[in-house]
Amino acid sequence: MTLTQSLLLAALVLAVALALAVRAVRRRTDLGTPTDRATFATLHTASLAAPHLREGLTPSGAVKAARHLRVLLGTPAVAITSPGRTLAWDGAGDSHAEAAVAHAADVLEKGRTAVLGPRDVACADLTCPIRHAVVVPLVADDRVVGTLAAYGPQTSAGLVRATDEVAGWVSANLELAELDRSRTRAIEAELRALRAQISPHFVYNSLAAIASFVRTDPERARELLLEFADFTRYAFRRGGEFTTLADELRNVERYLVLEKARFGDRLEVRLLVAPEVLSVAIPFLAVQPLVENAVRHGLDGKSDVGHITLVAQDAGADAVISVEDDGVGSDPDVVRAVLAGESGADSVGLGNVDLRLRQVFGDDYGLEVETAPGAGTKVSFRVPKYALGVRAS
Repeated sequence: MTLTQSLLLAALVLAVALALAVRAVRRRTDLGTPTDRATFATLHTASLAAPHLREGLTPSGAVKAARHLRVLLGTPAVAITSPGRTLAWDGAGDSHAEAAVAHAADVLEKGRTAVLGPRDVACADLTCPIRHAVVVPLVADDRVVGTLAAYGPQTSAGLVRATDEVAGWVSANLELAELDRSRTRAIEAELRALRAQISPHFVYNSLAAIASFVRTDPERARELLLEFADFTRYAFRRGGEFTTLADELRNVERYLVLEKARFGDRLEVRLLVAPEVLSVAIPFLAVQPLVENAVRHGLDGKSDVGHITLVAQDAGADAVISVEDDGVGSDPDVVRAVLAGESGADSVGLGNVDLRLRQVFGDDYGLEVETAPGAGTKVSFRVPKYALGVRAS
């Protein structure tokens, strides 16, 4: 089991436990034994802290999470630090907040829990409850990124164990936050690569086709120029990594209008789209590269009319999108090499789209390619209609 899978499993176990606790509340007004009530209170408090920790170790997230972590530990105060900075102090004795950096220094360096006594922690105020501390490292991406410290009038073996456990849970959430950021950075890099891969030949041929109409049909030239402007505006837009299928298909139509200006009657296109899937969120630029691939590799080598069929249909919990051409086809081994990242000939982003689909939805949602030399090509993929964290922007 990978680290990512382990973290996700831990989060799932916590979510299931919380759901069962909530269900118990709904079923009966009495929460049962004191142990039942304590378990519910702990799970509820953890659920309140988790969203702030999933922001990563940020000042705002630390401040919001600290109050819940203090409740979990039952200590007069807690501190969250990063190297050289106290991100949050919650509870009594906030005059000790600046000293938390010094208390954490050795833990940050060695990555081991430290138990500090009055000599290191206490102040001149005899009524101040901050006299001992348990300082535990917070780890994400195999690095000590900060510390969690529990402060109080005394320490015990139980407090050390509890602080270690809570810090481990915090570290798991920080690890998930880092994985989220890594995934986002990877997807953004793939999008930049895909934009850079938009065929220069397509741009040149589109502008050449527009120019050919300037004298003979100025109105057509104007319409094509507007389509080209809208196409490039969409392709290079700044925004989220997801769009609706409806918006993606509108851009596909712009692309096809420009290609038909070049191919004329040699290109025939059929779109079969179920209205109920138009609002489904999909990765940005997931369909247009497949259509461009069909035109470039499927029809450019044909002497007669080429046909492209784009289908988007409802399949229960999923939407299924396919792009099929009756072009020259390809060697299946070459396609497998492209999807495995073993070939530099990326077929206008085929591998790029496959990778992003898998990154977002999992390995069950990659591209499926049916092809053979002389037999055309069909590329299809599924996306869930509703997926956690996937929202069109």
